[in-house]
Amino acid sequence: MQNKIIILSGAGISAPSGIQTFRDSDGLWENHAIEDVCHINSWVKNYDLVHKFYNQRRLQLANIKPNKIHHTIAMWQNKYGVDRVINMTQNVDNLFEKANTPKTLHLHGFLTQVKCNSCGLVKDIGR
Repeated sequence: MQNKIIILSGAGISAPSGIQTFRDSDGLWENHAIEDVCHINSWVKNYDLVHKFYNQRRLQLANIKPNKIHHTIAMWQNKYGVDRVINMTQNVDNLFEKANTPKTLHLHGFLTQVKCNSCGLVKDIGR
């Protein structure tokens, strides 16, 4: 049996790249109540606010580059055969993908993918 290497990433891994975190003292939850923008009920109740909040995160991604951590993990995936990188927390950005770490699982969503409520189609809207 071959051993598998799995990397679990946590909150803040993208902070050195300039991604604002959710829970730090100047984090996103300081300006928004979590229940207003990040809950299934808010999807219906605050539809415009939820989309504005996440679209602002998407716009931010255009100018953000992976940091040394992302590049190191990409190198490990290539050199040592890391089977999977799992984003365990609110890292919903695409910096692992930009660093060429294709085997990444985003547990809390992925900002560059949207899903049609009617047909279920998932579409990548950009990197």
